[in-house]
Amino acid sequence: MHDELTTGDIQKMKDEIEHRTRVLRPQLLAEVKRTREYGDLSENYEYKAAKQEKNRNESRIRYLQQMIDTAIVVDKSGDADTVGLFDRVTVWIPEDEEEAVFRIVTTVRVNALEGIISKESPIGRALMGRKVGDTVLVRVNDSFSYKMEIKAIEKGEDEGDIPINHY
Repeated sequence: MHDELTTGDIQKMKDEIEHRTRVLRPQLLAEVKRTREYGDLSENYEYKAAKQEKNRNESRIRYLQQMIDTAIVVDKSGDADTVGLFDRVTVWIPEDEEEAVFRIVTTVRVNALEGIISKESPIGRALMGRKVGDTVLVRVNDSFSYKMEIKAIEKGEDEGDIPINHY
C-alpha cells in the first residue's frame, strides 16, 4: 500500500505521533496502572476500558508510522490554469441542473460531506489537470457515469486547515 501524500500530510502525521507518544501514552499507561489496582481483573470494566484506549492509541501510532514509511511524496505544484491539489473547483452538473464546489486533497484528508474530496476519487480523478470550460466524464463504475463542466478554479495551498482523518 503506497499512499500519495504531501509533505504537509507527513508533517501532520509526525506531529500526531509525537503527541500520542509523549503526551497520551504516559497518561494512558497511568490510567491502566490506576484501574488495575481496583482488584479482580475479570470483572474490572474500568481496567478493560483503559487497556482498550491504550491499545487504540498504540494502533493509531503504528498506522500513522506505516503510512509515513510507505508514502509516495507528491508535489503540490501545477499549472496556474489547471486543477491541482488543494484547489477549489466549481462545476456545473447538467444532469442535476446544479452547481457544486469541491476541494481536491490527498486521501488522508477527505471529508465528502464538506465537499473535500480525494484526488483519487472518481470526481477527483476526472478533475485533476483539467481547465475551466472542460467537460469531464466522472466514471463511478462500469455501469454509471455522468458529465460535469468546470466553471471556475480557485487555486489553493495547503494551509493546514484540513485535518488528517481518524479511523
